[in-house]
Order: sequence, then structure tokens, then C-alpha cells
Amino acid sequence: MSLTYQRVLITGAAGFIGFHLTQQLLARKINVMGIDNLNDYYDVNLKKARLNQLTPNPLFQFERIDLAQRDLLMALFAEKQFDVVVNLAAQAGVRYSLENPHAYIDSNVVGFVNLLECCRHYHTKHLVFASSSSVYGANTKMPFSVHDNVDHPVSLYAATKKANELMAHTYSHLYQVPCTGLRFFTVYGPWGRPDMALFLFTRAIYDGKPINVFNNGDMQRDFTYIDDIVEGIIRILGHIPEPNPGWSGDQPDPGTSYAPYRLYNIGNNRPVKLLDFIETIEKHVGKTAQKNFMAMQPGDVPATYANIDDLTQATGFAPQTSLDNGIRNFIEWYRDRYRRDKK
Repeated sequence: MSLTYQRVLITGAAGFIGFHLTQQLLARKINVMGIDNLNDYYDVNLKKARLNQLTPNPLFQFERIDLAQRDLLMALFAEKQFDVVVNLAAQAGVRYSLENPHAYIDSNVVGFVNLLECCRHYHTKHLVFASSSSVYGANTKMPFSVHDNVDHPVSLYAATKKANELMAHTYSHLYQVPCTGLRFFTVYGPWGRPDMALFLFTRAIYDGKPINVFNNGDMQRDFTYIDDIVEGIIRILGHIPEPNPGWSGDQPDPGTSYAPYRLYNIGNNRPVKLLDFIETIEKHVGKTAQKNFMAMQPGDVPATYANIDDLTQATGFAPQTSLDNGIRNFIEWYRDRYRRDKK
């Protein structure tokens, strides 16, 4: 079922994906309400700089709200009556969850149920929410498919994302809230997060400092460029999930339901070896990295690889950006923002 929408709420609008999605919706003349708590998990100045790119547009409004602030969230829904909600607000990061577990419960679980309650009471036509490739956890069958069970997470971050999928399904079942979960695979690009590998590696190489290469470099990631991710999200916004008439409780399909609920992988469908990724960064920076080879970190997985057939079939989604072009675009942005005084 398709949906014509005019009022969109994006949670985490000052975040990496939220910023890019908002930009693209505004370019399509869609009214966007953005909320974000502007926490200090990483540089707040980067979040504010993203917002400064958005706020001049009269179609954009912003409120500093935390999803845990239930009353403020409910009042916002009562006032605005959103057609579509895109939940990109979350406490991110696998390694950080080892030391700060409560931050993940407060944001990713408590905050998400508050959002579900708002969508239920104010009759949101479609809730699209960010899940993660990390939910595949200990799975080793490649490529990862939404039709496989994901019951063995290896980090608390992954467990909270799996919890989001289960909670969303419950609201689809009980209250017929149409919910689509998108499992993102290693998103990268300009305005990206400073805690992600591309940013960390680029900064270290420029500064002549060593980079930590985990699992001795024997890692693969389905690196997905931000423009491709945003294109996939926009395609799914108007694509309301419908019950799967073939769904059976005897052989339950984890990716679909008898309720209006769907899960999709959104990735590049082309895993890259970590050392090849680093080599591409070195090429565009023009310097060789000093590599500090290390063991696998707790919570990490050796490889990710997305089966995107369902998303392609539903929306025509097809990633367009090569790793070489994507990394070049990031480094051009990084050089312009962080190294103007060092040219």
C-alpha cells in the first residue's frame, strides 16, 4: 500500500542519518519536524553544525526533546499529528555499550516504547524505525537474511535493537500500527560519526597516529554510503507494510507477519575487507596508515553482508555508490571541515 505524506517526524534529526534524510525530504518540499536530545556521546558541535544546515529551511522545525521525556513527546504528537514517523534516535555504538549499559536501555528501550505509545494514540500512518545489522549477532550464514532467526545477539546494543523489532511487532499486532524496521549495514559518508571507523582512521592517518585494526584485519563489512541509505529510507516511507497472507505460526517467518509489519536489510550487498577499506582511505588521504593489529573486541562480529532482495523487490532499491567514490566524498568533506588551517 502506498502513502501520500506531508508531515514527517524524524527523531535523531541532528544525527548522521537523520541529518541527511531531513535534507533530502526538505529538497522534496516535505514538512519535517526534527527532534534530538543533542547528547554528548560524540562532539555536540558536529550535531549543531548539521542542524545549522537545516534550520534556514522554512519547512523544517526543531525541538530539543529526549524520547524518555514522555509528556513532551505526547504533547508534540497531539499538536503536530504526524503522517509518518522515522525513528533514528538511539544510543549507538557496540563498544560503548560494554561500559554504559543503562544509556542503551533509557534511549533504545524506554524511549522507543514512548514513541510507540505516541504512534498508537495519535494514529500514525507509518512508523519506520532503525534497526541494525548487529542483530545478526552470532549468525554465520551469509548473506544475512531477514527471514533467518536472530536470537543470539553479542552486544547489549544489538539486544536493544532486537527488542525494538519485537516491541514494534507487538504494537502492530495489538493496535494495527504499521511498522517497518530497517536493519542498517555500516553507514558511512560526509558528516559521519566521529566514533566510526572511517572517521577514526582518516583523522589518525592525517595526524600520523596509529590506527587500531581489530581481529588482525580479518574483518569484512557491508559498507553502505549515506546517499544510498537515504534513498532506501525515502522509498520505504510511502510503502506501508501489509499483512503477509502466507504467514504461518507453524513455520513463522521472522521478516514478515500476519500484522502490518515488515523488516528489511538496507546495505550495499557487497562486503569489503577491512584492509581494502583502509587502503582506499590511504589512497585518498595520500598517506600510509600505521597499523596496530589487535584481537577481536567483545561485541564485534567478523563479517556483515546484507541480502537486500526484499527491499529491492518492494521498492526497486539498488545501491549506486562505489566504495572509492564514497570514501573520496567523505575525505573531501573531512578536509574542508577539519583541516582548512593545515593545508
